[in-house]
Amino acid sequence: MKYLAGLTAIAILAGSAAAYAAPPADAAAGAVVFKKCASCHSVDPSGKNGLGPNLRGVVNRKAGSFAGFNYSPAMKASGQVWNDKNLARFLAAPRQALPGTKMIFIGLPNPQDQANVIAYLKQNGAAKK
Repeated sequence: MKYLAGLTAIAILAGSAAAYAAPPADAAAGAVVFKKCASCHSVDPSGKNGLGPNLRGVVNRKAGSFAGFNYSPAMKASGQVWNDKNLARFLAAPRQALPGTKMIFIGLPNPQDQANVIAYLKQNGAAKK
Protein backbone atom coordinates (compact mmCIF):
# COMPACT_ATOMS: atom_id res chain seq x y z
CA MET A 1 0.00 0.00 0.00
CA LYS A 2 2.86 2.41 0.85
CA TYR A 3 4.39 1.61 -2.53
CA LEU A 4 1.17 2.57 -4.34
CA ALA A 5 0.93 5.83 -2.37
CA GLY A 6 4.54 6.64 -3.28
CA LEU A 7 3.87 6.02 -6.97
CA THR A 8 0.80 8.24 -6.82
CA ALA A 9 2.81 11.06 -5.24
CA ILE A 10 5.50 10.72 -7.91
CA ALA A 11 2.88 10.81 -10.66
CA ILE A 12 1.31 13.96 -9.20
CA LEU A 13 4.68 15.69 -8.91
CA ALA A 14 5.62 14.69 -12.44
CA GLY A 15 2.33 16.08 -13.73
CA SER A 16 2.92 19.34 -11.89
CA ALA A 17 6.39 19.69 -13.37
CA ALA A 18 5.06 19.00 -16.84
CA ALA A 19 2.45 21.75 -16.42
CA TYR A 20 5.26 24.34 -16.24
CA ALA A 21 7.26 23.04 -19.18
CA ALA A 22 7.29 25.62 -21.97
CA PRO A 23 7.05 24.52 -25.58
CA PRO A 24 10.10 25.02 -27.80
CA ALA A 25 10.37 28.73 -28.49
CA ASP A 26 10.96 30.64 -31.72
CA ALA A 27 12.04 34.28 -31.33
CA ALA A 28 11.21 35.09 -34.97
CA ALA A 29 7.65 33.85 -34.46
CA GLY A 30 7.61 35.82 -31.20
CA ALA A 31 8.43 39.01 -33.11
CA VAL A 32 5.29 38.44 -35.17
CA VAL A 33 3.12 37.79 -32.09
CA PHE A 34 4.68 40.81 -30.34
CA LYS A 35 2.99 43.03 -32.94
CA LYS A 36 -0.15 42.56 -30.81
CA CYS A 37 1.76 44.23 -27.96
CA ALA A 38 3.40 46.97 -30.01
CA SER A 39 0.55 49.47 -29.71
CA CYS A 40 1.57 49.92 -26.04
CA HIS A 41 5.05 48.37 -25.66
CA SER A 42 8.36 48.42 -27.49
CA VAL A 43 11.79 46.90 -27.11
CA ASP A 44 13.47 50.05 -28.38
CA PRO A 45 17.11 50.17 -27.23
CA SER A 46 16.65 53.82 -26.18
CA GLY A 47 14.49 52.67 -23.28
CA LYS A 48 11.68 55.04 -24.26
CA ASN A 49 8.32 54.09 -22.75
CA GLY A 50 5.04 54.14 -24.63
CA LEU A 51 1.54 53.72 -23.25
CA GLY A 52 3.09 50.71 -21.50
CA PRO A 53 6.64 50.31 -20.24
CA ASN A 54 9.53 49.54 -22.57
CA LEU A 55 10.10 45.78 -22.45
CA ARG A 56 13.73 45.71 -23.54
CA GLY A 57 15.56 43.66 -20.93
CA VAL A 58 12.35 42.73 -19.10
CA VAL A 59 13.33 39.08 -18.65
CA ASN A 60 14.56 38.58 -15.06
CA ARG A 61 13.75 42.19 -14.17
CA LYS A 62 11.69 42.99 -11.06
CA ALA A 63 8.10 43.82 -11.97
CA GLY A 64 7.21 47.50 -11.82
CA SER A 65 10.80 48.67 -11.74
CA PHE A 66 11.57 50.18 -15.16
CA ALA A 67 12.56 53.82 -14.60
CA GLY A 68 10.25 56.51 -15.86
CA PHE A 69 7.04 54.47 -16.08
CA ASN A 70 4.06 55.02 -13.79
CA TYR A 71 3.09 51.45 -12.85
CA SER A 72 -0.09 50.47 -11.06
CA PRO A 73 0.21 50.01 -7.30
CA ALA A 74 -0.53 46.30 -7.85
CA MET A 75 2.41 45.92 -10.23
CA LYS A 76 4.80 47.82 -7.96
CA ALA A 77 3.73 45.77 -4.93
CA SER A 78 3.76 42.38 -6.68
CA GLY A 79 7.36 41.64 -5.74
CA GLN A 80 7.68 39.23 -8.64
CA VAL A 81 10.51 38.91 -11.11
CA TRP A 82 9.73 38.44 -14.80
CA ASN A 83 11.13 34.94 -15.22
CA ASP A 84 9.77 32.57 -17.86
CA LYS A 85 7.05 31.15 -15.62
CA ASN A 86 5.78 34.55 -14.40
CA LEU A 87 5.91 36.04 -17.89
CA ALA A 88 3.96 33.12 -19.37
CA ARG A 89 1.31 33.33 -16.65
CA PHE A 90 0.98 37.10 -17.10
CA LEU A 91 0.95 36.91 -20.89
CA ALA A 92 -1.80 34.28 -20.76
CA ALA A 93 -4.22 36.47 -18.78
CA PRO A 94 -2.76 39.69 -17.34
CA ARG A 95 -5.75 40.73 -15.24
CA GLN A 96 -6.08 37.28 -13.69
CA ALA A 97 -2.37 36.91 -13.06
CA LEU A 98 -2.08 40.33 -11.44
CA PRO A 99 -5.39 41.83 -10.32
CA GLY A 100 -5.16 45.62 -10.34
CA THR A 101 -2.77 45.85 -13.28
CA LYS A 102 -3.38 48.77 -15.66
CA MET A 103 -2.77 46.49 -18.64
CA ILE A 104 -6.00 46.10 -20.59
CA PHE A 105 -4.78 43.47 -23.08
CA ILE A 106 -6.84 40.28 -22.80
CA GLY A 107 -3.78 38.05 -23.12
CA LEU A 108 -2.19 35.32 -25.21
CA PRO A 109 -3.93 32.06 -24.25
CA ASN A 110 -1.78 29.94 -26.59
CA PRO A 111 1.28 28.57 -24.70
CA GLN A 112 3.27 28.52 -27.95
CA ASP A 113 2.63 32.23 -28.50
CA GLN A 114 3.68 32.92 -24.90
CA ALA A 115 6.92 30.95 -25.32
CA ASN A 116 7.67 32.67 -28.62
CA VAL A 117 7.13 36.16 -27.18
CA ILE A 118 9.35 35.32 -24.21
CA ALA A 119 12.07 34.13 -26.62
CA TYR A 120 11.70 37.40 -28.54
CA LEU A 121 11.99 39.41 -25.31
CA LYS A 122 15.08 37.43 -24.30
CA GLN A 123 16.61 38.27 -27.65
CA ASN A 124 16.23 41.96 -26.82
CA GLY A 125 18.87 42.57 -24.17
CA ALA A 126 19.29 45.21 -21.53
CA ALA A 127 17.95 48.72 -22.00
CA LYS A 128 20.28 51.71 -22.00
CA LYS A 129 20.60 53.38 -18.61
